[in-house]
This record gives sequence, C-alpha cells and structure tokens, in this order.
Amino acid sequence: MSLSDTKSLLADARSKGYAVGAFTVWDMESVQAVVAAAESLGLPVIAQVGPWEADFAGMELLAEIIKHVAARASVPVALHLDHGESLERAKEAIRCGFTSVMIDASHLPFHENVALTREVVAFARSAGVSTEGEIGVVGGGIHSAEIRGGGLPMTDPEEAARFLAETGVDALAVAIGNAHGFYARTPRLDFERLSRIAEKVPVPLVLHGGTGIPEEAIREAVRRGISKINICTEFVAAFGRAFQEVQGRADFAYNVPKLFSYPRRLAMELVAQKMRLFAFRG
Repeated sequence: MSLSDTKSLLADARSKGYAVGAFTVWDMESVQAVVAAAESLGLPVIAQVGPWEADFAGMELLAEIIKHVAARASVPVALHLDHGESLERAKEAIRCGFTSVMIDASHLPFHENVALTREVVAFARSAGVSTEGEIGVVGGGIHSAEIRGGGLPMTDPEEAARFLAETGVDALAVAIGNAHGFYARTPRLDFERLSRIAEKVPVPLVLHGGTGIPEEAIREAVRRGISKINICTEFVAAFGRAFQEVQGRADFAYNVPKLFSYPRRLAMELVAQKMRLFAFRG
C-alpha cells in the first residue's frame, strides 16, 4: 500500500484509546526494522525523520526508501518530519512526499511560535499534508542543551488551547516532564496537567522523549490522551549495542549478513515491544 495519512492514523488512535508508535529512521535497516515490527503485530506505524537524519542521509533518499518499503507493507505506514526547524525544511519534506510535518518553534516566544507554526500549517494544508506543533519545552532536543528535566516550562493547558485556535495544527506535542534522550533519573510525568490539556485540546496529543519512560507511566499517558509516542534514542542505541555485541563474537567476520542482520533483528524486537505497550497488548 502507499503511504498512509498521519492525521487519520492519529484520529483512529485517539478515538480508540491507544497510541501510534513513531520511530526515527536513518537508513534501509532502520526502516526495515520498524515496518517489519509493525507487520508482525498488524499495527500502523509512523517512520519519522528529523533534521539530523535528513542531513546525514538526505531527505529525498530517506523518503524514497520509506515509500518503497511502505508500498509493499501489509500495514499502514506514515512518513513524518520530526522537529522541523523552519518553513524551508517543512517545504522540502512535503516536496519529498512526507504525509505530515512537525514545526518545532517551542523555544521561541509564544507569538513567534504561533506565527511560524501558522505559516507551516498554511503551506502544508495547501499540499494536503497534516501538521504537528509544540507548546511548552521538551528538554534535550535539537533546540535545547539544558539539563534534562530541570526547570523547563511545561505546557500550560490554557496556552495550549490558545495555540491550537491560532495555528490549526492537527496534532500537538506537549511538555509534561518528558525529555529527549536517556533520562538521568526516572521521569515523573505530570498526569494531571496532561488531563487538563486533553480536556481543552481536541486534537491528538504527542509525547516526545519516549525513551526510558516506565511502562506504567506510558500506559497512564495514553489513558489520559496521548495518541502518538516518539522513540529515537533507544532505537538508535539498540543498533549500537548490537553492532558491538556481534563484533565481539569469536566467529565474527566482516560481511553484510553477519554485521547487519543481528542488529536489525534486535531493533525490530525493540520496536515490537514498544508498539505492544502503546496498544495495550501486554
């Protein structure tokens, strides 16, 4: 099947009370691992590309790989720009066939965040592409070097409602104590804040920084309104650890199947584990 509409996938998740997994990809093996995991469970999935991955591999090349794999997949696969930092980056992704784009202007003052997000929404909507914005600051990301979880502004429910009204985004990323990368200590998500946001914001909510959040906290976040959960660092680390492990074996010899098959399989198992969690499948 062809690439799926991200907005439709998240609307279904919101209505049925589960979350779609969104996994950062950067090459053929990462794409194959994500889609194979989704197919093993019969669940929809989002392959996402951020600025670092786009600069590393090339936006167009990654899009073509994902579109090729998605066209042969037995489950819906959407293609998402994660943490787009400019209108130009969003336009590039849309030209390459992405089905949704995120503009992350959360580090800017509210009115500047609104202005840039509104520009991206207008362009994306004219192309039939859905959008994600962010209000509040999720630490550790492309715009932030602060200590994880320390003193960053969380999403204010009233401000979130105003942001949605003024931008028209199709999904909203929120800051409730979550952060990107590995956590130095167990994160404590503000679930009451999340519930208040969900009451005031009638679009799917997104949880960035899914790496390292305890399973029960993930389930509670989904129960309280999260419809999309992003995983990057843990997925990248799965490949890294597996590469180290396979090269440490006594029978290791450098050839493509020996070096790449095992890391891809372990990464696929991680994705499947996360997707089962997000969909309340044990």
